[in-house]
Amino acid sequence: MPSEEFLGKKYKLSTSENFDDFMKALGVSLVTRKMGASVSPIVELTENDGLYTLKTNSTFKNSEIKFKLGEEFEEETPDGRKVKSVCTLDGNKLMQVQKGDKETTIEREFTPTEMKAVMKVDDIICTRVYKVQN
Repeated sequence: MPSEEFLGKKYKLSTSENFDDFMKALGVSLVTRKMGASVSPIVELTENDGLYTLKTNSTFKNSEIKFKLGEEFEEETPDGRKVKSVCTLDGNKLMQVQKGDKETTIEREFTPTEMKAVMKVDDIICTRVYKVQN
């Protein structure tokens, strides 16, 4: 299946816009925002029998979510918020909606060379681009 060609690749953060404002809107503390902004996480998406695993590894914190497409699951975000999430896949785009105190959407678009994550909360849009690691 061509849309699955991005599975198992490691994507490392390359550029980030508005991440501090995004975290601020979610009520993330200054110390955590500074730590979060200073690292370049590596993201990897894998799938096994319909169960997807999205790993984010950095020197600050490692996180992992496991989900089935279209099924709600509980998630603790890297900054410690507890939310309910649903992920869907549309071609090469992984859409995630997190519902907690605020609703957040994360659209991750995968291409052969990069992954672009567009994260929205309130009226703030944060764009982070990750490049494939060989």
